[in-house]
Amino acid sequence: MTKKLVLDGATVVTMDADRHEYPVGHVVVDGGRVRSVGPGRYAATDEDVEVIDASGCVVTPGLINTHHHLYQWATRGYAVDATLFEWLTTLYPVWGNIDEHIVGQATAAGIGHLALTGCTTVMDHHYVFPRDGGDVLGAEIRAAERIGVRFFATRGSMDLGRSDGGLPPDHVVESLDDILTATAAAIDEHHDPSSDSMVRVGVAPCSPFSVTTELLREAAALARDRGVRLHTHLAETLDEEDFCRERFGQTPVDYMESVGWLGDDVWFAHGIHFDDAAIQKLAATGTGVAHCPSSNARLGAGVCRTRDLLAAGAPVGLGVDGAASNEATSMLEEARHALLFARALGGPTALGVRQALEAATLGSARLLGWQDRIGSLEPDKQADLCVWRLDTLAHAGIADPVAGLVLGSPPPLDLVLVAGRAVVRDGRLVRADERELAAGAQEAARLVGAPALSGHP
Repeated sequence: MTKKLVLDGATVVTMDADRHEYPVGHVVVDGGRVRSVGPGRYAATDEDVEVIDASGCVVTPGLINTHHHLYQWATRGYAVDATLFEWLTTLYPVWGNIDEHIVGQATAAGIGHLALTGCTTVMDHHYVFPRDGGDVLGAEIRAAERIGVRFFATRGSMDLGRSDGGLPPDHVVESLDDILTATAAAIDEHHDPSSDSMVRVGVAPCSPFSVTTELLREAAALARDRGVRLHTHLAETLDEEDFCRERFGQTPVDYMESVGWLGDDVWFAHGIHFDDAAIQKLAATGTGVAHCPSSNARLGAGVCRTRDLLAAGAPVGLGVDGAASNEATSMLEEARHALLFARALGGPTALGVRQALEAATLGSARLLGWQDRIGSLEPDKQADLCVWRLDTLAHAGIADPVAGLVLGSPPPLDLVLVAGRAVVRDGRLVRADERELAAGAQEAARLVGAPALSGHP
């Protein structure tokens, strides 16, 4: 029988309903779940307990990534000075070469790195399915299991090729019938709605400029029939705004509303170019936004109106986005960038350090519809947590540990637990060899046949 685990003497940031924080507190983990959280040192008993002295550390809920494209780990560092549409048209043909093996290697490396930045739940939006590529979605799920994280897989899709006015080349799109059949099969095979689930599945057509109106409508109907969530890119660039106005005569949000894509079971990636009316619609319907500050800046797309979304009551979480538009892919860095970019636009009160951490934890859990099980440290919730060391040279003496975590340089990770099991210990992965992951990533980059290194699209 596994011993109870007690993290003792740390600063504990719970993100519970009352946002309790304990300058000196403890967390008790048993059977994969949080059993108790409270102030003060743990009162020793004669139980069979492993007590870890976490003095000098801050314990937080695990960070939750709500938007990613893990296969892109194999194509990092290309089209580095391109706009989004230039970057996509450069890389779409390359991504058409992916297969099950490449995706598995890239995903394992990407998730391993995310875990080392405090990420305990990884969402992935996979929408490229070459005809001879094998089971790429299954390869992702197996890679997540290998590292030990919780995984939210979305079965993405594209059916609007260049010859029909879309952006992707025709050879990487699928037919509507094939998409719906494969998506239903992915839900049947992999989606686990149970309270101890490690894998859930969503439905995720790629974007308004790569899918048809019919696919959006049919995907929404399928997701709601199966009780799973909906996800897509929206309002990432002004080019997309122009595309929607020219093709549909509507703004992106109005278009999505017309096809049944607003609701508390929907979240959009990026959401940079929302006007006031769009923000009010999102808030009124409970539609969420995955803010991806680093990728948005890397592609020069703009800055999400995070402050306005939160003030209106719209759910907001954080995502790293695909590794080909965010080579750092650090969840903790996303919290820091979310805060800094919001303040650069809106002043020093635009976003607080605790709001930034909340977006990376409970806010992100809400986007995934998983907030009843993850995102905060509360009794009976999943024991997904991080133990950050804040007594090293870089952080010693910072008065507010949450400020040290969000505003300071990334601190060392003593421990990352997922379902009570160690995924990271003393800054190293527990269940995978980092050298093997790096070698696999190098092989994936070679096999995918990316273009010659260049800063140009």
